[in-house]
Amino acid sequence: MTRALFAVLSFWLAIKLFGYFLDYLNLRYSKAFAHSPPPPFEGLIDRSLLERANSYLREKTHFRMVASALTSAAVVLFLFAGPLDAYDSLIASVRLPFTASGWLFFVVLYLAWEIFSIPFSLYDVFHIENRYGFNTMSYRAWLLDLAKGTALSLLFLSAAVLGGLWLVEASARFWWLWVWCFWLAFAAFVTYIAPYVIEPLFNKFTPVEDGPLKTRMIELSMRAGINVSKVLAMDASKRSRHTNAYFTGLGKTKRIVLFDTLLASMAPDEILAVLAHEIGHWRKRHLLKGLALSALVSIVFLFWAHEAISLHAFRVFFAKPLRTFYAEAVIVGFLASQLSFLFKPAMNGLSRRFEAEADRFSCAFGEGEALVGALVKLSKDNLSNLYPHPLYALFHYSHPPVLKRIRDIRSCDLRPGQARGERPG
Repeated sequence: MTRALFAVLSFWLAIKLFGYFLDYLNLRYSKAFAHSPPPPFEGLIDRSLLERANSYLREKTHFRMVASALTSAAVVLFLFAGPLDAYDSLIASVRLPFTASGWLFFVVLYLAWEIFSIPFSLYDVFHIENRYGFNTMSYRAWLLDLAKGTALSLLFLSAAVLGGLWLVEASARFWWLWVWCFWLAFAAFVTYIAPYVIEPLFNKFTPVEDGPLKTRMIELSMRAGINVSKVLAMDASKRSRHTNAYFTGLGKTKRIVLFDTLLASMAPDEILAVLAHEIGHWRKRHLLKGLALSALVSIVFLFWAHEAISLHAFRVFFAKPLRTFYAEAVIVGFLASQLSFLFKPAMNGLSRRFEAEADRFSCAFGEGEALVGALVKLSKDNLSNLYPHPLYALFHYSHPPVLKRIRDIRSCDLRPGQARGERPG
């Protein structure tokens, strides 16, 4: 083993061990508070439900730790113990053109990873989620989702790989820039078509039914300056009893989606509060800001990848050099995934900031207390961890912990001079 490879594997192991340490801290911290519900949940959950939520957290965490250990070990062994070199040589022996050879390299690798991941997905869905009453899928539905998801992934992977490798071959010096432009345009295209082309392949989306709730939704959206016709109900209950809502799409395809499980479990005021929160994401342009940040990160990554591959920097990891560009690209991806862990607090911190802004937007429409009620029900229905360890939340939470969100919502005030119900700027 070379010194460079030893350093990389040591860094990888340190990150994995630190991640398991965070899991340990989180489980221990949550268990310490599992004896009584916090004030916002008093009278809504009892100790048995709190213990059930803690049990759900513990089982999901233990499963994730085992799955992570097995998958990470498999990846490292594949990359650095010889299989990558053998696979690289096999693809090279086929003697296809550069672009076609790269497409074959990545497609076979993707399919192998999907097959490897199947047992973990089955255990999660049909053992853990079943045990806690969340799963509503049959094996047939799960297989159908797997088939459709794999087919779509292959389609998009093929487009991204073929286009990207063609640009690499066409411009050896500046491919990092052209690939970045192509992938950025491709990602925007997929995001644009997803609500009308991709998502309906998996779920049915219907406009929220006419009635007093729809009328209030229209009134709320008019005050916020958006078109409420894009508020849809999704039949999430055919797969899971988890509740949620989300904002998706670009341009004319923008939409707010409410799970049917959420519509069934919440009062009208709480649904409106969730709607106001999602409108907040829309008005604050959080999706566009997230895409802009991703674009910035990706161009830095691609430039670094170009320089590293051009200099054959990864030869120091192996006894003999890798044969192809594709194999070096895989090593680049592995190293980037390890380095990305160091930036998770900053990335999740930005996401938590976006969520806090959306919460304040809901408060500005007088929906603060209703949003608190919605968050309480969401946490109860999803058996959420009410007491995540602060360090764990720093690395893993894209939303503020629910108790902090409730405190912030109850303490937020309207800006000076703004009347309740006026459109926030």
